[in-house]
Amino acid sequence: MRVEGMIKNTDTMQKNCQEVWSKCMEMIKENVQQETYETWFKPVVAIKLENNELTLQLPSHFYYEILEEKYVHLLSKAIKFYLGPDAKLSYSVKMENHENASNIQIPSTKSEIKTQNPSIQVPTQSSKPNVINPFIIPGLQKLTIQSQLNPNYTFETFIEGDCNRLARSAGIGIAMKPGKNSFNPLFIYGNVALGKTHLAHAIGNEVKKLHPNKVVLYVPCEKFLSQFVDSVKNNQINEFINFYQLIDVLIVDDIQLLMGKEKTQEAFFTIFNHLHQNDKQLILTSDVPPKDMKGIEERLLSRFKWGLSADLQVPDQETRIAILKSKMYHEGVEMPDEIIEYVAHHIQTNVRDLEGSLIGILAQSSFNRKEIDLEIAHKVIKNFVTNNHRELSIESITSTVAEYFKLKPETLKEKSRKREIVQARQIAMYFSKECTKSSLKTIGLYFGGRDHSTVIHAINTVNDLCDTDKEFRRYVEELRKKFKNTPNL
Repeated sequence: MRVEGMIKNTDTMQKNCQEVWSKCMEMIKENVQQETYETWFKPVVAIKLENNELTLQLPSHFYYEILEEKYVHLLSKAIKFYLGPDAKLSYSVKMENHENASNIQIPSTKSEIKTQNPSIQVPTQSSKPNVINPFIIPGLQKLTIQSQLNPNYTFETFIEGDCNRLARSAGIGIAMKPGKNSFNPLFIYGNVALGKTHLAHAIGNEVKKLHPNKVVLYVPCEKFLSQFVDSVKNNQINEFINFYQLIDVLIVDDIQLLMGKEKTQEAFFTIFNHLHQNDKQLILTSDVPPKDMKGIEERLLSRFKWGLSADLQVPDQETRIAILKSKMYHEGVEMPDEIIEYVAHHIQTNVRDLEGSLIGILAQSSFNRKEIDLEIAHKVIKNFVTNNHRELSIESITSTVAEYFKLKPETLKEKSRKREIVQARQIAMYFSKECTKSSLKTIGLYFGGRDHSTVIHAINTVNDLCDTDKEFRRYVEELRKKFKNTPNL
């Protein structure tokens, strides 16, 4: 009977404890924003009410520091309202270490509700150094998170073209309504140096301009990985995850580096879910599309596909010229149009090589004290060509094919259905895809504004005729030799 009475008393105390905290939570909820309530108060559990002292269990020491620093006055008012002016508060912080979990009692350190019971004050000392998150002030005295954004990467300096229009338009939409749009996450992918990082920074900078109160953070995936490793070494995984759950717009560059990192993927999965469920924006960049990412858990991979996947392609001739002119404008320099077109014609790999060649030309002109001319451009561009032959372009291929069939190059852009013109056009499309890095869409647009399906049909037709028509195969082989023997720069 005595044991039964003790159990009943414990049950009653637990029930009273939960009832008091439930009422406190109602008051707190009315005085903070919904996202604050969901993040900092909903995970808190009341576990004991004894001698007018309420003990709250917190998920981590990180929660303790935030509640004490930012919300102790609100906690004080709520608890004193229901328990009276002599109410006390203490915390039970759950400290995890992979194998065991232990609770450490920490009284509130604020005078308004500070406990007077010295027996509960058991401060913990650890021989391990604390993990200091690189983005916030040590000790979390003030929650100041630096965005790590490059202010020079903006939408104004990101040149729009067919190669990036979808991704750029989606980025502008995200900046206007971060987290509350159909593009969450925005997954930007493409080969190196095509502008993925620039666009990601541009979105972040625009969000900061339109929504100054939003917390934006750019982090390279490599740094994210190293931070996670440090948090594991120092038994601070919860703090690591909780920090990233504070972000309103999280930008992770080169997310493909998570491939094969199971533990880090698990942490990122938790962060992703929390942010997405709370209408926070995620922006991810990668060298490969989600479907080609090996070594990523299926549940995380499926989330990468929830929003919009937008690829960045190699810029076409017009976009390359626009990029060069924009670069010169911001650098405050001038260059003859023929040189700009010459550079754009021969550098078709990526934006980085394009801008690098421009800087090289300007440097050569300055060092040699010579006006910029084709000779200087010729010497510089040779350093950016990856093989021994001239970088072929759609224009040069079209001219070669037209000359071979004794046609005018512009004829191949017309809508003529004459057999010899259609055949020459299809061969020109075939070699444009084989010998350049141009997209199907760019090739189609060059040949009279045709769509990508027309280019695919042309390529398939050429392949089929090479297998069945001996004379046609001879045409293709002779042209291929011409392209291989194109003179050096």
